[in-house]
Amino acid sequence: MARVFPFQPYRYAPKAGAPENLVTQPYDKISPAMQKRYLSLSPYNLVRIILGERQQGDGDGNNVYTRAARHLDDWTAAGVLERESSPSFYAYTQEFEVPDTGERLTRKGFIGLGAVEDYSLGTVHRHEQTLSGPKKDRLELLRHTHAHFGQIFMLYPDPDMAVDRVLDEEATREPDVTVRDEDGAVHRLWRVSEPARVSAIQRHMADKKLLIADGHHRYETALAFSRENAALPGADKVMMTFVNLHSPGLKILATHRLVSALENFDAEAALKKLGAKPAGSPDHLKRTFATPAPGKIRIGVALADRPELYLVERDRQPGELDVEVLHRGILAGVLGIGEEAVREEKFIKYVRGIDAALERLRSGEAQIAFLLEPTTIEQVTAVAFGGGVMPQKSTDFYPKLLSGLTIYKLGA
Repeated sequence: MARVFPFQPYRYAPKAGAPENLVTQPYDKISPAMQKRYLSLSPYNLVRIILGERQQGDGDGNNVYTRAARHLDDWTAAGVLERESSPSFYAYTQEFEVPDTGERLTRKGFIGLGAVEDYSLGTVHRHEQTLSGPKKDRLELLRHTHAHFGQIFMLYPDPDMAVDRVLDEEATREPDVTVRDEDGAVHRLWRVSEPARVSAIQRHMADKKLLIADGHHRYETALAFSRENAALPGADKVMMTFVNLHSPGLKILATHRLVSALENFDAEAALKKLGAKPAGSPDHLKRTFATPAPGKIRIGVALADRPELYLVERDRQPGELDVEVLHRGILAGVLGIGEEAVREEKFIKYVRGIDAALERLRSGEAQIAFLLEPTTIEQVTAVAFGGGVMPQKSTDFYPKLLSGLTIYKLGA
C-alpha cells in the first residue's frame, strides 16, 4: 500500500536568517501583496523560487523559471541551503486558532517522501478535479529546478494512533525549527533520524491508503514529471506531509461564495425561488452551524443591501453534499451560473470566514453571499475512497503547510 521514505532534504542554514523571513505559504495561496511582503523580508525568501516576479523582456532564456533554478543553485553553492547528513523523517506540528470560533487546536504529522503512483493503483486517492493551467506552471518550475519546495498534504487512516505515538516521542525535546506565520499559526519541526523510529513509521504506514487533502495539482505534476524523467533518481517520489485522518487537530473550514456581476439581479425573486427563511444575525447563524445537523442541508444567504441573513434548509439525501446542492441547485438552477462559468470564476469569488465574507459583501464587492457549513472529513473520505471527486473549493484544510521547511532535490 503506502510506500514512505526518509530523505536528506536541503534546509535553510542559520546564515540564511530567521526562518519566518524565509518560508512561505503554498504558492497558490500567495496574493500579490503577500508576494511583495515576502520579497521584502529576505533576499533568500523562497517566494523568489516558487512564485518569482515576472519581468519585462522575459523570454526563453530568462524568465521566472530560469531565475528560480539560478537562485536554487546559487543558494546551495553559498551554503544558504544545506543538505541533511542522513535520511530522516520530520515530525511537524501546527498550533492554531480556528477562524470564527477561536478554538485552539494542534495538528500533527510528519514530512517524508511518498511514491508517486497513478490513482488507478488504488493507494493514492484524490477528492478534487484539477485544472491544466496550474499544472503547466508547476511542471515548468519542476523541469527547471528538479526540486520540490512544498509538501503534498496527505491523509492516512490510523485510528490506533501508532504513528502519532512515535512522533510524540520526538516532540518531547525542543523543536529544531519554530515559525509563527502571518495567520498566527505556530509551526514546529523535529528531525526524526533514529533508525528504530524511522523503521517504526515505515512499518505502521505500510498498510495505509492515502488521500490528498491539498496539493492535487502538484501531485499530478510530479506524476507527469516522473513519466518524463523515468531515469532521474528520485523522480518517482514526491515530498509529502502525512496527517492521521483521526487526528483531533484535523480541521476543515468552509469556503463561502461571493456572487457578483449578475445582470438584472432580483434579490426578492431569488429569495423566493430559494425558499430562504430569515436566519437573524451573523452570530445567530454561527450558533446554528455550531450545532451539527448531519441530516440537513443548510446554506446561509446574505444580500448586499440587507442586514439580516437567511437560511436555505432541507433534508439531506444519502451522499448529498452541501457544496453540490449550492453549485447545481442554486448557482446553476436559480442564478443561471453554469459549470464552465464556475470553473472560470466569472461571477464567483471564494472567501474563508463568515465575518470576512459579510465584510466584503457589505463593501459592495458582491450582490449575494452563500455561507456554507464545513465539509466533514467523513464526507471527504466517503467520496475519495469511493472513487468520486468533489466540486472545486469544497474543502479548506486549515492551516496550510509551509513551503521551504524542507526541500527535496531530485538526483541529489
